[in-house]
Amino acid sequence: MSDQATIILCPGQGAQHVGMGKAWAEASDAARSTFEQAGEVLGFDLADVCFNGPDDKVNRTDVAQAAIYVTSIACIRALAEQGVVDCESLTAAAGLSLGEYTALHMAGVFSFEDGLKLVQQRGQFMQEAAEASDSSMVAMIGADEPQAVTLCDAARGGEVLVPANFNCPGQIVISGSSGACERALAEAEKMGVRATALTVAGAFHSPLMQPAADRMAKALNEVTFVAPKIPVLSNVTGQAHGDDVEQIKSLLVQQITGAVRWEQNVRWLLENHAGARYVEPAPGKVLMGLMRRIDRGTKVENHAEPK
Repeated sequence: MSDQATIILCPGQGAQHVGMGKAWAEASDAARSTFEQAGEVLGFDLADVCFNGPDDKVNRTDVAQAAIYVTSIACIRALAEQGVVDCESLTAAAGLSLGEYTALHMAGVFSFEDGLKLVQQRGQFMQEAAEASDSSMVAMIGADEPQAVTLCDAARGGEVLVPANFNCPGQIVISGSSGACERALAEAEKMGVRATALTVAGAFHSPLMQPAADRMAKALNEVTFVAPKIPVLSNVTGQAHGDDVEQIKSLLVQQITGAVRWEQNVRWLLENHAGARYVEPAPGKVLMGLMRRIDRGTKVENHAEPK
């Protein structure tokens, strides 16, 4: 194992796929037992859903979030079992949206079980908030933050429309009411910006998720957090969380309705931990792809499947 500083980048919703974690569970006792443990906590066979689908079930927000959290931790435990990473000497961790919970668990803020219950509730609350509103999201390709704000202002029309994800240079997602999203597609064309409607359950990271945020605040208050052992990046601020556990909970609530500043998170890591090794656990390869757009010279070791 390398003595190089190691940073874990934890995937978020959108990375899920049928079959995720299956090869890891077949290759590793640690991964297999993680899926078994998850099944006991949740009261249903999450492994079966992850490994066999169907697609429409895996892609539901109220399933995908728990599935990604468990798959990522199963993969990290398998990598530790193989000596690829040392979970006791990580340098920092960050996660995209849902992945921030995985990162906080890796930093010792809460147990695997508590984190799993939290992400299951988060997925359920967000799914129900999405179903309660006619809403969507639009990806803007080649736009910067001022253009995204201008587009939202032009297309909002008295409805909800806000920047939701600053993923990497030239990739920003906006989120809001379906009518406003449709107007945004037309306005983007006028501005000469490429925009694509996303297939999502609803307007995540927008004020339309406030009912989910309110319920999440109550769920978080029932779980004991401890200060992170390593820096964990906040999607809301773009900076590392401090030691104040109540502030961490508050930022996790804000994250449901606020923008995810992933590019800023990555730039903080690059600036504060030059030369570090980056590891992306299963599922998917989303964060490796975003890193290429943020800093092409920085490589991410992807472990979607066992090597």
